[in-house]
Amino acid sequence: MVKVFIDGKAGTTGLRIYERLEKRDDVQIVSLSESLRKNLSARKEAINAADVVFLCLPDEAAREAVSLAENPHTVIIDASTAHRTEEGWAYGFPELSARHRAAIASGKRIANPGCYASGFIALVYPLVEAGIAGGDYPFVCHAMSGYSGAGKKAIEQYAAQDRPTELDTPRLYGLNLSHKHIPEMMKECSLQRKPIFNPYICDFECGMTVNVPLFASLLKKRVSVEDLFRLFLEKYGESRFIEVVKAESGFISANALNDTNRMQIFVNGNEEQILLTARFDNLGKGASGAAIQNMNIALGLDESVSL
Repeated sequence: MVKVFIDGKAGTTGLRIYERLEKRDDVQIVSLSESLRKNLSARKEAINAADVVFLCLPDEAAREAVSLAENPHTVIIDASTAHRTEEGWAYGFPELSARHRAAIASGKRIANPGCYASGFIALVYPLVEAGIAGGDYPFVCHAMSGYSGAGKKAIEQYAAQDRPTELDTPRLYGLNLSHKHIPEMMKECSLQRKPIFNPYICDFECGMTVNVPLFASLLKKRVSVEDLFRLFLEKYGESRFIEVVKAESGFISANALNDTNRMQIFVNGNEEQILLTARFDNLGKGASGAAIQNMNIALGLDESVSL
């Protein structure tokens, strides 16, 4: 029986992890009462009694939680931004390479990827790896997410009966072009040039599309839409959760993969301009689903259990 403690179970990611794990007969969830869930001593005891700890906390609270860990056998999976670029932490995206998967399988400290970052990295990592784009390519990323990714306060705002009319439309944010996901996007893709990232929060609960447009003439190697389709198919063709597909209808909706741990990659465009798109559930492959996949790998289980 695997003992699991979810530090921050009341948040959206923590709740999704709990909902998936409570159905398993190989998992015992260590819980704290409402009065103790922020108690430092109680949290420390729970962290060190668990085989696996999920941190679904703000960055500073996640760092504090790691400082409480003394049991060398405890696997910590951090869903915050705090450790995604820190040395000694495995980056929890096993589909990127055999090296990533091995680090997750053997690691005790695993940083769960950000939701937007998961889409961007899934699209850009193979380009740099294959020498098609250099680390200095001027990448631009446009992305749309359901409001659930913005946390409990945003969810309450969108659910309110008297909400302002501006919430009826997609809202662009990150206007200073310094979004918290950019450091991990740069590190994992070996980028020297900071990408321009334009995220939107939208009036639907879950779902996400991440788009990276390319100028074919600026790439290190001249490639076509079909060339890149084959590249991604070769990269992710054996993956359990990532598939490369064609947009048959001419439209790509953001919510088609909700409540799954799946990601779909699309390649569209023409000879001069190519559009790469990743579609997934921002709380699935973009958060809780990825966290459970990483737990399964770290414990030597089938990575698809409860997914």
